[in-house]
Amino acid sequence: MTTLDSLSHWRLERDADGVAWLTFDRAGSAVNALSADTMAELSQVLDALDAAPPKGLIIQSGKATGFIVGADVNEFASLDTPEQGRALVARGWNLFKRLAAVRYPTLALIQGHCLGGGLELALACRYRLVADQPGTSLALPEVMLGIFPGWGGMLRLPQVIGAPAALDMMLTGRAADARRAAALGLADARVPPRLLRAAARQTVLSNKPPRRARGLGGLANHWPLKSIVANRARKQITAKDPLGHYPAAPAIVTLWEKHGGNALLAPELIDGIIASDTARNLLRVFRLQERLKANGKQTGVTPARHVHVVGAGVMGGDIAAWCAFKGLTVTLQDQDMSRIAPAIQRAATLYARRLKDPRLARAAFDRLIPDPAGNGVPLADIVIEAISEQPEAKRSLYRSLEPRMKPGALLATNTSSLSLETLRAGLARPEQLIGIHFFNPVAKMPLVEVVHAEGDASDALTRACAFVGQIDKLALPVKSAPGFLVNAVLAPYMLQAMRSVDDGVAPETVDAAMVAFGMPMGPLELADTVGLDIARAAGEELAGGAEPPRCLAERLARGDLGKKSGKGFYTWRDGKPVKQGGASPAAAPAGLAKRLIQPLIDATRQRVEAGVVADADLADAGVIFGTGFAPFTGGPLHYQGSNPKHSSETAHAD
Repeated sequence: MTTLDSLSHWRLERDADGVAWLTFDRAGSAVNALSADTMAELSQVLDALDAAPPKGLIIQSGKATGFIVGADVNEFASLDTPEQGRALVARGWNLFKRLAAVRYPTLALIQGHCLGGGLELALACRYRLVADQPGTSLALPEVMLGIFPGWGGMLRLPQVIGAPAALDMMLTGRAADARRAAALGLADARVPPRLLRAAARQTVLSNKPPRRARGLGGLANHWPLKSIVANRARKQITAKDPLGHYPAAPAIVTLWEKHGGNALLAPELIDGIIASDTARNLLRVFRLQERLKANGKQTGVTPARHVHVVGAGVMGGDIAAWCAFKGLTVTLQDQDMSRIAPAIQRAATLYARRLKDPRLARAAFDRLIPDPAGNGVPLADIVIEAISEQPEAKRSLYRSLEPRMKPGALLATNTSSLSLETLRAGLARPEQLIGIHFFNPVAKMPLVEVVHAEGDASDALTRACAFVGQIDKLALPVKSAPGFLVNAVLAPYMLQAMRSVDDGVAPETVDAAMVAFGMPMGPLELADTVGLDIARAAGEELAGGAEPPRCLAERLARGDLGKKSGKGFYTWRDGKPVKQGGASPAAAPAGLAKRLIQPLIDATRQRVEAGVVADADLADAGVIFGTGFAPFTGGPLHYQGSNPKHSSETAHAD
């Protein structure tokens, strides 16, 4: 019989009913990740259970941080040869195939994150129960790292929830919460946390057959529907990624359709994906994201409980709504209720869309309190100002707020362009004013710039970063300078796009070229979305007095401000731009995308050299998560370094 006394990462116990409880608690780590040593120990556990089979096996986490966050990405990053890549895939495929074939019933007891290899392990169990609580999240996000779920996910997920739903999860990386997991059939049930252990024991001893997809979803795993579903998925992938920047997505479809989800049957696909620049760069982006997340995990900082927001416009109202969505009490101030009402309506829409449970949506709505008199100021741990970009108006507001704030409360501005030094004039405690710059739309944009001035003490910066992390945003510290980082690099990019229009290139062609490059939205559609008046103001501040593009001046003279006025570079209907048909990247002049992107790259480098952001990696992270800059490139400075001819070619372009 195999002895388990020497295990470092797993604990096995048997209860009076003969049920084995296997607890995963990876040594020396705050989270459970599947590595070579943890999987070798799991194999030892299965050896022992083969020798003395239990009535059932329940696998649970010993971490408060969740079930299993996936494979250890450091092992993926260290792969040097095709053989190592195939061995990594074989390790998980064979181990989870063995788990799926054991004679006794198995159950994954899931709380918190169950991602990637963690979900593949859970899929290899006969049953899955999920904790019915916020934070439960099941996903196969490998495609977001440029790879595929090679440890059985491509085989078992379609069997359990049906091929269309499974392909959607695998091709988007989209997570399912507890409610969604149960509705899909991915979980056998969602259970209140206090009842989980009893429900797990009852389920694993129930002798119920495992969940399997029924109806068309199940039939789609078989010919002829299988090829129809696969071809439809390929068309959707091509529409979103016409130049094939992300090869993992079509590989997932092929592996499911042609090889039963077993990547070992297509070693050439393993070799090509793992060795691809896209996978390496997306892994780099993942690590950059983790670095930004670490900025928000400050030890010794008391979490904020009450936020007061002044200014209920689009930005202020949406910041307030997001903070309430994330569990904080929020008071929202403006001159009267008529100005606050639209923000409350947008918040209700957000909560209904994001929180499917009406009780949770109601609770979030109740945390957002209209406060035209500003009664929340003395109660708030942080006061966020989001009024118009008028320095004197902001300073006047601060003079009225500061005496009413409780000791130690932070005062933050959401300014997108004004310097802290300008805004701090006249404050009794100027060091308490810090910039917390959100991006529009607040609910979708992950980055928040935390703006500090030269020579600031670290306390306010530390607390502001912790607050940003508390509301699940990515905190990027930047020094006070015109445009900070993100707007400073976007402005010359958008202005260059407008100058191309002055040169006779159609807006649709300009935008099509940049979407093909990998940007989520073309620069002119972005300018329309931001507002052409705001684009002009940013350009004037950052362009060193250069004349604005003619096409911009003409539109502003007509009062065409973009999306908010219904017309800019495009006519806007139902919130979407109406574009003339036929525009494609092929119609663009040679080298257009490179000419457009170069000012953004140059501005990013200048911001690093000026010390606005600490280093090139953080600059790449900020531009990726603040602008959507093509993630497959690894960021603008990394892209430039990987394409050394790019700068010289662009410099000599017409």
